[in-house]
Amino acid sequence: MKNLVILGGGYGGMKMLNELLPDHLPDDVAITLVDRVPYHCLKTEYYALAAGTISDHDIRVTFPVHPRLTVKYGEVTGINLEEKKVYLGEDTLQYDDLVIGLGCEDKYHNVPGAQEFTHSIQTIGKSRNTYQLLNNLAANSVVGIVGAGLSGVELASELSESRSDLKIKLFDRGNHILSDFPDRLSKYVEKWFNTHSVEIINNSNITRVEENTLYNHDEPVHCDVIVWTAGIQANVIVRNLEVETDKLGRAILTPQHNLPNDEHVYVVGDCASLPHAPSAQLAEGQAEQIVQVLLKRWNGEAPPESFPPIKLKGVLGSLGKKQGFGMVADRAITGRVARLLKSGILWMYKYHNG
Repeated sequence: MKNLVILGGGYGGMKMLNELLPDHLPDDVAITLVDRVPYHCLKTEYYALAAGTISDHDIRVTFPVHPRLTVKYGEVTGINLEEKKVYLGEDTLQYDDLVIGLGCEDKYHNVPGAQEFTHSIQTIGKSRNTYQLLNNLAANSVVGIVGAGLSGVELASELSESRSDLKIKLFDRGNHILSDFPDRLSKYVEKWFNTHSVEIINNSNITRVEENTLYNHDEPVHCDVIVWTAGIQANVIVRNLEVETDKLGRAILTPQHNLPNDEHVYVVGDCASLPHAPSAQLAEGQAEQIVQVLLKRWNGEAPPESFPPIKLKGVLGSLGKKQGFGMVADRAITGRVARLLKSGILWMYKYHNG
């Protein structure tokens, strides 16, 4: 019996399970899924968990159940590509085919103190801890959010509605927040923040962080809690592998999504070097293609030499519970419609995943 090991039950890992189970898994193949928690988590909603506007239970999805699916809970501590082994602390897991979908981590850009004195929303555990800190703040406390990309904007907006008594400072290194979006969207979001008393600090340069203090251009700014949303990098397990990576530590892959020198090791999601920014859509599209490759190879056939580009439908962000923004089919949308679209997509995802 061959063992397909999937590291990480994120969007890519979950999509692979749903593509293979219950009817498309060959009789001589079993799957072992490894994750640090016993359920799939909706990472795109971690900002709302940290802000306290949804519960932990709202962003959990149960893993599929199948006689040849084994779910192991634990932290991956290493991978031995030569011996085809995965290390889970003191336990060892042997694989025939391996899919690495361990996600990303915060990138601190070598800012002294950033890792030690800021908080994160990159995992469900870290999001819970951030929620507890934010929820326990006294009125008029100051929250600093470093990074005004999609995660930082959604966290700042959700928190401003959840805790209107807090003073929120959003630090952005550019002239406008959401620099990857059209100016129209950036200005719309900035206007929303001005209306809701969220202070945007443009052209910021965080030079170091101390406990309850961050330094913008070396000038101290007191913050009772500092949340870091200023960039990501591949999981440390992938960064430590002796494989070719890009500047963010993501593995360089063949068109079939496996390592160039190992057709039995695939990388999906945030750990894969792909031409688009990491997203749930991208991970799912990649997972579908990996399943096609696996099924061909398991059947003794040559996999496709190439795949068409993964089509992304767009990006949607929320501004609290009533407003939103985004790009859909290269068209900018704002307001209530954008928020309803995002809520509808989330509902459909949860519905189709049980």
